Amino acid sequence: MKKKIGIVGVGLMGRSLAMHLLNAGYTVFVHDLIETNVAAAVKLGAQCVVSPVELTTKADVIMLSLPNSNIVNDVVQNSLRLFESSRKDLVLIDTSTPDPETSTALARRLREHGVEMLDATISGTSEMFVEKDVIFMVGGTESVFNEHKDIFSTLSSESYFLGPNGAGGICKLVANCVLTLNRFALAEGLTLAKKAGLDQEQTLAVLKKSAAYSKAMDQKGMRMVKRQFDPPASRLSSSYKDARLILSLGARTDCPLPLMSLAVQAMASEVSKGHQNWDPATMISFYNNIAGFDS
Repeated sequence: MKKKIGIVGVGLMGRSLAMHLLNAGYTVFVHDLIETNVAAAVKLGAQCVVSPVELTTKADVIMLSLPNSNIVNDVVQNSLRLFESSRKDLVLIDTSTPDPETSTALARRLREHGVEMLDATISGTSEMFVEKDVIFMVGGTESVFNEHKDIFSTLSSESYFLGPNGAGGICKLVANCVLTLNRFALAEGLTLAKKAGLDQEQTLAVLKKSAAYSKAMDQKGMRMVKRQFDPPASRLSSSYKDARLILSLGARTDCPLPLMSLAVQAMASEVSKGHQNWDPATMISFYNNIAGFDS
């Protein structure tokens, strides 16, 4: 029998969680503070709960899709009240991009109360998630991961167990480090092309066939060329948050990250202009400004 799944947070990524699980025949309960997000999930076939604490009795697995570790901790303690729950067979799967240290500490506390937690981070944009073209990078107890492989195979093209709690979060930050720098390299190259008199759209087409190709070109290339930053596939504020977590991880491990440091400063520049809710493709705007272009 398929497990019953509760989801807290059905925004850009959480809605795809619900959709794929429902399409595979799972019973899905959802909660979100934004009513339109809940309505969209219910339209797909999910069941709404009035209070998130209901999920601890109705669901076998609770999945979180939330903005950051502080909100995850607050939801776990004050909304789900998992430290007060008498359930001993409940599993929590956090698909957010957490601070690995905070996530590890939360998993330790939950285990003391009989709740197993997996940090199951996702590599891929919301657009990719709709097509299941994402992977899960998972930390936790391997036996718990193996027991829930059916869920991960329903949601993604691949899932990888990486080690104890925190490992999934660390791998996500490593992936996002490379992804962010790929996007900045693309923005810089397209700006150079324009400055040198080349057509950016034609240059992008050539780059996609060249040795320089990366998925960033598929995800953000035309958005950069066409200045299509709103509505976003993901938000700059989320990328900026993740980038600062990457620098924090580098500081804790004495790992120099000079390129990422520059990227964070460029993101800060765009956020200060009020672009935090735009797509991260807006990073080409940073280059436009310093290159002397109007837009």
